[in-house]
Amino acid sequence: MSEESARLAKDLVEFRKAEGISVRELAMRTRLSRATIMLHESGDGPLPLPFAARRFEGVLDRAPGQHPDHAA
Repeated sequence: MSEESARLAKDLVEFRKAEGISVRELAMRTRLSRATIMLHESGDGPLPLPFAARRFEGVLDRAPGQHPDHAA
């Protein structure tokens, strides 16, 4: 598991908990499959493809390519 994959997994799980939403709801918000959400929440898969990364950035409210540890 890469550091970036682990960070994304943690951020997605924390986001869902904070919002009180299911994997299904996050899939609907991002227009990605539940399987894709579960893969990236596990941290075991590769980094998301660019189109999926942009969708995750949108729901996580961060600029494209912005890492949480670099946020101002």
